[in-house]
Parts: sequence; structure tokens; C-alpha cells
Amino acid sequence: MERLCSGLPESQFGPGSRLWDHNVTFHTNSPDLSPCFQNTILVWIPCIFLWLTFPLYFLYLRQSKRGYIRVTVLNRVKTVLGLLLWIVCWLDLFYSIYEMVNQKGSAPVYFISPLLLGVTMLLATFLIQYERLRGIQSSGVLLLFWLITLVCAILLFRSKILAAQREKGVSDVFRFTTFCIYFGLVLVQFCLCCLSEPLPYFSSVSSDVNPCPGINAGFLSRLTFWWFTRMALQGYKHPLEDKDLWALNNDDRSDVIVPKLLKEWEKEKLKAQRKQEMVVKCSSTMNNLEGEPHKAEVFFPNKAQQKQPSFLTALCKTFAPYFLMGSALKLCQDLLSFVNPQLLNMLISFINDPKARTWWGYGISILMFISAALQTLLLHQHFHYCFVTGMRLRTAIIGAIYRKSLVITNSAKRSSTVGEIVNLMSVDAQRFMDLTAFLNMLWSAPLQICLALYFLWQYLGPSVLAGVAVMVLLIPFNALIAVKSRSFQVQQMQYKDSRIKLMNEILNGIKVLKLYAWEESFEKKILSIREQELSILKKAAYLNALSTFAWTTAPFLVAMTTFAVYVYMDESNVLDAQKAFVSLSLFNILRFPLNMLPQVISSIVQATVSLKRLQNFLSHDELDPTSVERQKTVTGHSITVLNGKFSWGKEDPVVLDGINLIVPQGSLVAVVGHVGCGKSSLISALLGEMEKQEGKVAIQGSVAYVPQQAWIRNASLKDNIVFGEPVSEQKYSQVLEACALISDLNVLPGGDQTEIGEKGINLSGGQKQRVSLARAVYSDMDVYLLDDPLSAVDAHVAKHIFDKVIGPEGTLKGKTRVLVTHGISFLPQVDQIMVLVNGKVSEMGSYQELQNQNGAFAEFLRNYAQRDEVQEDEPTVADEDDFLAEDSLSNHIDLSDHEPSATEARKTFMRQISVLSSDGEASTRKSTRKRLSQKKKQVESLPATAPKPDTLIQAETAETGRVKLVVFWQYLKAVGPCISVLICLLYCCQSAASIGANFWLSEWTNDSGNKTTHNSTSLRVGIYAALGLTQGILIMISSFTLMVGGLGAARQLHSRLLDNKLHTPQAFFDTTPIGRIINRFGKDINVIDEVIPLTFQMFLATLFISLSTMIVIMVSTPWFTLVIVPLALVYILVQVLHRRTPVQQATADTAGGALHQMPLTVTAS
Repeated sequence: MERLCSGLPESQFGPGSRLWDHNVTFHTNSPDLSPCFQNTILVWIPCIFLWLTFPLYFLYLRQSKRGYIRVTVLNRVKTVLGLLLWIVCWLDLFYSIYEMVNQKGSAPVYFISPLLLGVTMLLATFLIQYERLRGIQSSGVLLLFWLITLVCAILLFRSKILAAQREKGVSDVFRFTTFCIYFGLVLVQFCLCCLSEPLPYFSSVSSDVNPCPGINAGFLSRLTFWWFTRMALQGYKHPLEDKDLWALNNDDRSDVIVPKLLKEWEKEKLKAQRKQEMVVKCSSTMNNLEGEPHKAEVFFPNKAQQKQPSFLTALCKTFAPYFLMGSALKLCQDLLSFVNPQLLNMLISFINDPKARTWWGYGISILMFISAALQTLLLHQHFHYCFVTGMRLRTAIIGAIYRKSLVITNSAKRSSTVGEIVNLMSVDAQRFMDLTAFLNMLWSAPLQICLALYFLWQYLGPSVLAGVAVMVLLIPFNALIAVKSRSFQVQQMQYKDSRIKLMNEILNGIKVLKLYAWEESFEKKILSIREQELSILKKAAYLNALSTFAWTTAPFLVAMTTFAVYVYMDESNVLDAQKAFVSLSLFNILRFPLNMLPQVISSIVQATVSLKRLQNFLSHDELDPTSVERQKTVTGHSITVLNGKFSWGKEDPVVLDGINLIVPQGSLVAVVGHVGCGKSSLISALLGEMEKQEGKVAIQGSVAYVPQQAWIRNASLKDNIVFGEPVSEQKYSQVLEACALISDLNVLPGGDQTEIGEKGINLSGGQKQRVSLARAVYSDMDVYLLDDPLSAVDAHVAKHIFDKVIGPEGTLKGKTRVLVTHGISFLPQVDQIMVLVNGKVSEMGSYQELQNQNGAFAEFLRNYAQRDEVQEDEPTVADEDDFLAEDSLSNHIDLSDHEPSATEARKTFMRQISVLSSDGEASTRKSTRKRLSQKKKQVESLPATAPKPDTLIQAETAETGRVKLVVFWQYLKAVGPCISVLICLLYCCQSAASIGANFWLSEWTNDSGNKTTHNSTSLRVGIYAALGLTQGILIMISSFTLMVGGLGAARQLHSRLLDNKLHTPQAFFDTTPIGRIINRFGKDINVIDEVIPLTFQMFLATLFISLSTMIVIMVSTPWFTLVIVPLALVYILVQVLHRRTPVQQATADTAGGALHQMPLTVTAS
């Protein structure tokens, strides 16, 4: 290096060719760098940085697909500045060549540094243009490059100014001038690099109406999260609404995340299946040699013994790459955290050295500030990666569960209840999200502990081993706690599943429960399960208090034992301020990983329980999509079933056997039989929802299904019919007329825009069935499977629907229709009749053929003939549409979901009225017809636009602004005022013990200048140990008291919520989705049980630690009081501006989502 610098001018302290000179840099009141260092290292540092990062950054740009950015003024200016910098650098090179030609001595560094710097400036200019072509709006690499270049240029500029002052003039005017130009260009280039380019063309982000500004934000804005300030201010000014929220990034959307996870999960399932097949194959080969049976059941008699696919592996493959970026930032932050103790050591040495230079103290303080600032930036970027990963993880898990719940087999549905599925989506998915924030502590905590012990060894020597022994002794203790906690978590989730399952059943049958006044009995059942759940939580609270005590006192025990062993090992070992406080700073670094380990272990234990539950659920058998082939098997036929044998589960008895069915295209086939003979099962088999044990099923074309119990969602009547299909008014009107819904629209308050409640609560059974049929008709499919859709409507309405929709001249003529029915009056009009008896096809043929055979069909006719005769006795009127409206009246008298019985009750009631008023029957019928006719004319005279209907299902109100104090007061009252005061006093006492321990240690270090005896040392160690152990015991008692108080609040709040909901009027349940109520008893109760106590514990610990720290600083440095006031004002301002937005977003998260739709979805599936 000195050869490159030979020829440089000498400095005031020696020759300029020397790279490093302590006399120039340290042993002076005006530190500087040697000329060689200035012209080599300071010039080469930014060049080396850019050339090292260029290959990876260039590959990243090649992968980028963000479109391209047009040439803007900003881009032109940055390009011109880059070229000017190249020209300026090479002017120095050409000047050096000129000096060499004129035989003036020039150091080799004057050729190498300008050449390297000029080429680097060309590379930076190339990256400016290439980033534009790849759609990069703000470059972090170039920003860091210009920042490093600017810092090095500032140091160079200062050195040149100092040299000019010493020499009272500039010796090399040309190079000084070019450097001044270079410095100004670099400064402008850095400022311009802080600005962002406009949105690129052909960008997927730009298509969003309200895109997230985080994508387009500059590097500095992303680094400091400044882009979020606009949302925080908007939330402060007014309550946030859905329209205020930014659009999701593409990588955060559920339609992108869920398929990725499902793809990896399918790979794991295939891998596990192949391993199982190999085991079975190898075992069967060995058994063949021995002449033994080789069935798979021999090796896997129980499904639980089969190796399940690893859901954890699927999660890691899907989300690990993004998460590892945050892990890298965490590694950098961990390493930086050990810089401050070294700087503290240097600062204490500076204070103890009266000959130290003043600038050295300022330099150490600035370095400590820079180190702390970098740690903050890195740590919060790490948390951002972790939180985004957790959000994606939760989204993917919820999506996977939702999708799985739609395709699991009927046998799997018996073991997976609605309560379990809701808990999987709410509680278990949330646990994975919570875990990701501190998952890196698994490797970070051991790394920090090892580094801290290494540096402690440098100061305290082998006495550190005593502290290591304390930590080793805590490992088996915490392992035992983790094992017990896991068993408690399993039991707790079982009770939680049972409680949510029973709650779902209660809410589904709340109408019957209220009619029979069963509220108290069912409330007792729920509370008994709740008590068992709380007993498990109480045991877990004991373990948590012990774990908290162990890990909270661990840093102190390590420090105490290390200090005690250090001073007792040798009388010459004196605990001075430098060793004590540097060691304490390292012990404080130990405190965070040791305090976080119990929470991380607890979260991991909970996550492993949730992982096993998720893995078991996602491993359930699914419906075989190939059980029904979608191809033509017989020419001219839409449905073909050959030798079909079906059951509801693989191990269940056969329900349908020997089914042979060939349905010609466009024909109408009726399926009849006694109750329980398998008619609905046949429809399910055609849909692929049953286990096909033998035979072949094929359906050509698309399929529409009308269930026996209509499924209605919470939407308008029109949305329930159209159901996402393109709207055609002509087709829509034809469907309404055919399904006899015109008269219902005249009765409903908002016409077809009337909001229908959950499960069609404000519709009668007949109306729901007709809406379900209208939805199928509007979908315009090829094959229609109709499971007794006429059973819930009156006879004249059934006749109208059959004639206008199902029959030979109906809307569905030309479509293939399979109709399950008990109405024998329609059978002469069908093409074929299939008679089922005990799950087998007894007869099949036309109406006349089967009647002549006098078999099972004839018996069916005799059984159901009397019912049809009763129905035919009902009066008919010429204007049939008037009496179709009678069916709409059933929404006033329908008190049960059992629609056929309600219909019969209505008919009986109408007959009784007819008998009582037989004398005036003719006049009554005449007046009724007249009144209906007048009403119809009034309806026709109304304008075409229907009035705006009132909202039936009210949107859930979300609290806005800050959390009101009354909410905290209500929770504290539930905990108990006395317990709340006791908890605060305990935390106060433990903070006092902590302050006392620190002051006592400070006094202990003052003994370093005096001769100490063995007794005084024992006194110092004993009192320090007593204060520390007192603090630990108080922490354990306060933790247990807080947990017990939290459980008492959880018991009381759940009991009040349950009692309130069970005694709420029926109208509330008619207008509130069941999923919304289940969410309150599921996720929200889980938050009250587990999250809020831990949150209060962390809040109180942080509050009292902050107060104790400020008290210690103010006592030792009273002038610090002047700094606290502005800092407190800034902190309060930030809290006020940013507090409302997170509260509203958290409330919105609990107020909606897939959880509300889950119970209805499971019911429909």
C-alpha cells in the first residue's frame, strides 16, 4: 500500500506514504487521516461496496417484473450528474497522465483511484437507467452507495480544509477544484436519490383504485415507515371506513397465498402416500414369501398409525423465504446489540482517564447513538417481516380450513364438528400468527446468550461459569413446565371445542329453545363445560407463574453468582465500576432472551397442539372428484349409473346397492318410494357426496341441485336467485313468473331488493323452496337434480311450478331432470319412474307400465292416494296468482323450520275457518276475490321502482377512536378492585427492589478504591442477593395474582355474555348472523382468557421498569428532568396520532371475515 502512495506530499507528522499514523489520527486535539489513507481507503470503500453488491442486485433486477418507468426530469438529472461525476474523476486521471508526460512525479494512487472511481460512477449511471427499465422507483442499493460516498467525501473535504489551513493555501489547485466539484455533485446526487420515480407503466399495482403506498414508497420512507403516516392521520381525523383502507398487495391476497400453501400441502400428501405404499409393498412381498395375507390393514389397522403428511413442512416451504429475510435483519440487530457494551467500556475508560481527548468522548457518544438507531431500524424492519409473515400464515390456514370443510367426506364430518372447525379458524390460526413475531428467538436467544457469556468472560474470567451453571440447572425445570403446559393445552382445546359445538347447536335451535323456555338448562350445560376449561387455565396459570419466576430471576441469579464467585475467587479481584456496569449491560442483554424464552416456549407448545389439530383435520379423507365421471358413456344419455354400490363412509353399511340407471338426454325421471328408502341418497350419489364402493357413475354436462331443505344466504332476494351469474332482466322475469314469485314480490316490502335474513329467516318454507328452485333455473345448467322441491309448497303452487318449470312444457324442457317426489298427481307426465325399496331399484318404467305390474309402485300409489285426494278437495279459483299469495302469509305463522308440518297446520286452520263460516262461504270468497283484485290493481298502478328496503341484517358496529376508559374500568371491576390494587402494589414493590439492587451495586463498586474485608464483601453479596430474590418472589406472586384475576374476569364476562345472549329477544337472532355470535364466544373469549392477562402483565412490567429507570437517572443526574418533559410531549403526540388507527383496524378484524360465514357454510356443505 505504501508503494502506491509513494510520492504523496508529507504531512505535519511524517511522510505521506504511510497508510496509518496514530500521531495524526489519535494523539492530537485535531484528528485527521494520513494522505495515503485519504486517497486509497476513503476512495475505494464506496467502489468496493457497489461492485460487491452489483452481481446480486443485477440478478434481482433481471427477475423484477414491474413494467418500466418513462424518462422523467428526475431521471435525466441523475443520469447527467452520474456522467459529470465520471468526467470529473477522469479529469484527475488525465491530469495525472499529463504530469507524468511532463516528468512531474505522481504517486501511482493518483492513477488507480480516479480510474476505479470513474468506472464505478459509470456503473452507478448504468444502474440508474436499468432500474428505470425494470420499474424500480427507489433504489436502496444506490442510496446506500451515495450515502457512503458522501460520508467519505465529507471526511476528505475536512482533511483538505485542514491541510489548506496548515499550509495557508492550496498546494494542488487542480485536484482541489475537481474535488470540490465532485463533492457538490455527490451531495446533489444523494439528495435526488432520496426522491421516488413515478409509477411504472404496465404495473399491476397501478390498476388498484386505492393502492398501498408502501409499494411505491421510497427507500427511506419504507425504512422509517413514513408512508403509513397518512393512514394514521386519517384515522385520527375521522373513523376509518372500508373505502379508506388501501388495497392489499398481490402477495398478501388470499387468492394468491392459499393456493401456494395448498400446492405444498398436496406435495406433502403425495410424499407421505408414496412412503406408505412403499412400506405396504415391501411388507406384502415379505408376507408373500411366508404365505401370510398382505392386506394394508394388517400393517395399518388404525388410521392413526399411518404416517401423516407434515403440515409444518408445507408451511415452511411456503413462507420460509420471506421470513428468513426478517431473520437476517434480526441477526444483524443481535450483533449490533453487543457494540454498545464495548462502547460503554470505552466511555468509562475515557471518563477515568484525565488525559483523554475531548473529541474522543464525543465520538463514542455519537457512535452509541448511531448503533442504537441502527438497531431500532433493523429490529422494526425485522418485526415488519415477521408480522406480514404471520398475517399471510393466518390467511393461508383459514383458507385451507375453509376449503377443506367443503370437501371432507361425510364420515369425516362426524369427527370434525362445527365447533372444532370454528376454533381451528379462529384460535389455532391466530396462535400461528402470534408465534411468528418471536419465532426467531429460538436461535436468537442462544446466540445472544453465548455472545454475552463470551464477552463476560473477557471481563470476569472463569467466574462466568457459575452463571452458566445456573442457566443449565433451569433447563430441566422449564422442560418439565413445557411438557405439562402442552398437556393442559390439549385438554383446554377439547373443552373449548365442546363449548363452541354446543353453543352452535343452541344458536341454530334458539327459536325452539325459547319456545320451550330451556334457557337455564342449556346455560348450565355451557357453564359446566366452561368451568372445566377454566380449571385447566388455572393450572396453566400456576405453571406460567413458576416459569416467569424462573426466567425473570435468571439474569439476576446469573449476575449475582458471577459477581460473588468473582470476588471470592481472589482477594485481588475487585468489582470496580467499569467491570460492574459493563457486565450489567451484558446481563441486561441476557435479560431479554431469558425473559422471552418462557413466552416463546409457551407459544411453541400452543402452536404444536394447534399444528397437530390442523394436521389431523387437513388429513381427513376428501370426496373423490373422479367418482362421477364427466364424460359421455352411452350415446344420447346424460346420466349413466352401472352396478352402483354406495355408502356414507368406507366402513359404513351399504345404503344403495345394485343401482342401474340410464337417463336419456332431455328426459324427466321421477324417483319415488317410501320414507327412508334412499331417494335423497341417490341424489347425493349422483353429486359425488357418497362413497362409491362399486360401479360406474357418469354425468354429461353441468349440474344444478335443488336440496330438500332450501339454502338461503344473507343477501337480497335477487342476489339469492342470480347468485353471481350475469344479470339478464328478461331471463330473470321469466324465472320469477315460472317459480310463482311474482306475487311474493308484491308482498315483500322492497320487492326483489328485500334483504333476506340468515337461513331465510323472513321467508316462509314455500318461499325459500321457490327461491332455491329459481336459483337453479336461472343458472341454466344441463342436468337438474331436484330433491323433492314441491314438498314445502301448497298443492296449487306445486301444480303451477310443475307445469311452468319441471313438467314437459315447463322452462326446463329439453333439460335432463331427476325429480324426487311424493306427489303422485305429477307422475303420469314424467318420462320414466324409478321405484326404490330399501336402497335397491324395485321397478323402473313409464307410469302405465308400472301400474300394470301391480308391484311396489302400485303400493306406493295406494299409500299416497289419500293425501292427494285431500289436496284436490281444496277450492280452486280462476285467478290462480291471487291465491299464490296465500303462501306468502306463512311467514307470519311459521314458527318452525319443519316446513311440511307447518304447511299442514296452515291447511287445517283454513279448513276450520271454512267450516265455521259455511253459511257465508260464497259471499266471503267473493269479497276475498274482490279485495285481492283491488290490491292487485293498486300494485300495478305503483311506479316500477320499488321502495328502498330497510336493512334486515345490520352491519356490526365497530368502535372508533381510542379505547374508552370505561372499557378498562369494566375489565378491572371484573378482575376485582382489590386484586387490581394488589397487583399494582406488587409491581411497585418489585420495581423498588430492582432500584435498590442497582443502587446497592453502585455502592458496592465504590469499595474498589478502599480495602475491603471478607465480612464486608459477604454483606455486599448477601444484601444484593436478598434484594434480587425478593424481586423474583414478588414477580411470581404478582404474575400469579394477575392470572387469577384475569381468570375471574374471564369467568364473569363469559357468564354475563352467555346470560345476555340466551335472554335476548328472538328478533336479535333473526337479524344477527350466527357466525358473528360464535366469533364472540370463540376468538373474543380466547382473547379475554389468554391474551389480555399477558398483555396487562407486559404493560405493567414495561411501565414500572420505565418509571424506575427514569427515577434512577433523575436521582443521579437531576438535569435529565429537563429532557424528560419534551420527550414525554413527543411520546404523547405520537401516541395520540397513531393510537386510534390500530384500535379501529383491530376492531375491524374481529368484526368480519370468513369466521362469520363458517357455520352457514358447513351447514350448506
